[in-house]
Amino acid sequence: MRKSWWNEVILTFLCVAFGLMFGARPVIGASPEPGLQMDGWAIETDNIDPKNYFGETVANGMIGLVSSTLPFQSAKTFINGAYDVLRQGEPSCILSGFDFLRLELRIDGSSVNEVHRFHQTLELKGAFLKTSFEVGDKASVIYGLRALRQLPYNALMDITIVAKRPLTIMVASTVSSPGESLLSDVKMYPSRIEFPGRLEPPHLLAASGRTPGGITVAAAQGFIFEEPPDVAPAVMDRTDVAQQQSTTDAPLAQVFSKVLAAGETYRFAIVGATLTSAHVNNPLNEAQRLTAFALVQGTRGLIAQHTRDWNTLWESDIRIDGDVETQRDVHSMLYHLYSFIRNGTGYSIPPMGLSRGWDGYLGHIFWDADTWMLPTLLVLHPDLARTMLDYRYERLPAARRRAAAHGYQGAMFPWESAATGDEDAWSTDLGEFEHHISADVALAAWDYYRVTRDRDWLREKGFPLIQSTADFWVSRVTRNGPGHYDIKHVFAVDEYARDVDNDAFTNAAARENLAVATAAARVLGVTPKPDWMQVRENIPILRFPNGITREHATYGGEQIKQADVSLLSYPLKEITDTRAIRRELAYYEGRTDHSSGPAYSNAALAILYERLGMPQNAFQVFKSGYLPTRRPPFGTLAESAEGQNPYMATSAGGLLQTMLYGFGGLEITDRGLVQRKMKLPRGWKSLTLTGIGPSRRAYHVDER
Repeated sequence: MRKSWWNEVILTFLCVAFGLMFGARPVIGASPEPGLQMDGWAIETDNIDPKNYFGETVANGMIGLVSSTLPFQSAKTFINGAYDVLRQGEPSCILSGFDFLRLELRIDGSSVNEVHRFHQTLELKGAFLKTSFEVGDKASVIYGLRALRQLPYNALMDITIVAKRPLTIMVASTVSSPGESLLSDVKMYPSRIEFPGRLEPPHLLAASGRTPGGITVAAAQGFIFEEPPDVAPAVMDRTDVAQQQSTTDAPLAQVFSKVLAAGETYRFAIVGATLTSAHVNNPLNEAQRLTAFALVQGTRGLIAQHTRDWNTLWESDIRIDGDVETQRDVHSMLYHLYSFIRNGTGYSIPPMGLSRGWDGYLGHIFWDADTWMLPTLLVLHPDLARTMLDYRYERLPAARRRAAAHGYQGAMFPWESAATGDEDAWSTDLGEFEHHISADVALAAWDYYRVTRDRDWLREKGFPLIQSTADFWVSRVTRNGPGHYDIKHVFAVDEYARDVDNDAFTNAAARENLAVATAAARVLGVTPKPDWMQVRENIPILRFPNGITREHATYGGEQIKQADVSLLSYPLKEITDTRAIRRELAYYEGRTDHSSGPAYSNAALAILYERLGMPQNAFQVFKSGYLPTRRPPFGTLAESAEGQNPYMATSAGGLLQTMLYGFGGLEITDRGLVQRKMKLPRGWKSLTLTGIGPSRRAYHVDER
């Protein structure tokens, strides 16, 4: 009798509200002024303004879920390593896939369209986003969203509902694809898993669709219960309800219900998986299998392993005693960098990680990865840096083909790289002429060897990268006589300078590339090519009559977008004399457009100030690099003070270099990692770097 009555309730609910389920946008009863309270391990938000909300990303290096102000929904889901051309004639873009953990809650037959005291907390140490809200005098709700670290394609949402009075909850879940994903031929597939000893085999709900380029995207999901509901989940077909109108392309949903007494707490979870045919041959089948595997682990088991894996990551940490605000910011930067990469995938990190697609440089790989993010990960987790270099090594054949197509020798890496390693830039001029990227890859490979001392890796992967890029520069220069092996027609690092000759950073990076090729050959007992050093010694670094480095051949002191010449002292080692460094800083810092330029300029300048014994200047430049870029409500970092597209992982990587190679005193040398003696900013009692390098050492700097 009771079961029959509940089935009628389910059908009534579906008939009345299924069409509203995905179109409803709950109203958040909160002040329009965003508030932000934070400590060293959490970012808490109150008074969220949905009109001024920049979502946080929960990611595990393979999938990224961007938060929303709509309860139980993600604004975006990105899948690393999967790219497709969404429109003919355009470059490829990282795929935005299904929102595969999407829920809708009804209480006593009514949709939850208005919530109060909406509160979200990004828990950095545990790597999950916690959301809580009140539903009038009916219930309190709290849920956590995790991209499971141990399962690359899986995510989990665990939900707790506390009844304030007797009530009936009904929950529906589905797999929904956002319109801009351009998925076609979307189909849904219900199934059951036969677990021995279970009276009600759990349901799975899966979906698949195809991109314009023919990539199959698939996802699956299923419920996990601590206590069985009164009516077990049933997959409902939209055609079973009268005259449905729905804004989603999902024709199916799983629905269950539960009666709660006043004060009663009910917990359940939903777990799912998503992947594409760029990862496996049969992504639909694999998504179902991975979801079934996760269901067996149970909520507590999944969370426990996720927490253990993140605790391992956090063994490599940056700890500041005496400045909780900066400590929180540093932990946030580390969290994002760790979230956007995972070992063994052969994938790298786009400028905006797994937080953006078409409006975040299409998810492509730039020099941002090799020059600004990899050096941070290299000393914290060398295995993650190696994964980023694997990405380059696997695309070395494409770089060689590209060099040959342009009439050059060796390997010419693309400015924007995606799945294949071919040039994938939207802007033809940038893609064709920002050539320093080839040297950036080589220098990253050499630094990896210098930190790890792994000769086998150097022989197998590092030296091919270094040698091929050195050969590129030998053929790239125009030989105009001794001291004038010019590098013409390039885009400078300062992207206001387009089609210039002898850009300072490009020339200096090429010189270092050629030098390290010689050094690497000698380490391996290989005879270096004589032309490498011959060309290196003849590539000019231009200077003004007063001795200050000239950014490029036609530079006359105008405003620049971002640091170029200053980078010759860090991360390059072209200029090492402290008096020269001071002169360059004094000349170029005031000419840098800090409103539209990226934060890595400040990161490099801060390192130089710190190494010059000016910690307070370094700290001010460091903070000014990111404070103007923070966006509500989580303080996510935009690309620049004027940008509106967070999260900028490049900024995080660069600014963390300030902590490691600036205030922390670390330096990569031919003898491995060494530590300089440094001075800390006022108010800092100490700085401790833990889990550093292959030996997992701790380095300490105190206020004395």
